[in-house]
Amino acid sequence: MRQLVDERDLSDRIQIDSAGTSSYHLGKPADQRMRSAAQERGLQLTSRSRMVAHRDFSEFDLIVAMDRDNYRELMRMCERFGGKVRLMSDYLDDSWPRDVPDPYYGGSEGFEEVLDMLQAACPRLLDELQGNCGPS
Repeated sequence: MRQLVDERDLSDRIQIDSAGTSSYHLGKPADQRMRSAAQERGLQLTSRSRMVAHRDFSEFDLIVAMDRDNYRELMRMCERFGGKVRLMSDYLDDSWPRDVPDPYYGGSEGFEEVLDMLQAACPRLLDELQGNCGPS
């Protein structure tokens, strides 16, 4: 997503961050298998794991959950901001799974599938955001 925002020269208007709903791997980089798969596509994953904080609901205009379990957890955390929470699959057509799978316990093909899904969804997500933040 960050690469797309940079390509469209929107980095001064769109802020991107990543956070999880559990405390697993706090402060650690993305799984090495994901970083390798992303690097093969020319993508650099540099963020470190952190938990979603209540302030995220007021600081960000949109919070995107990877799957329905995370969606429910985000809604539970801050129901009054529920309109800001969407599923990543909302930006995919019906040929894709409803949930972005967790590839952690599988092989490298799982990381490739996740990247395929994200690379299909992110341009649509950015189109929506760009429409909401005015012309460039």
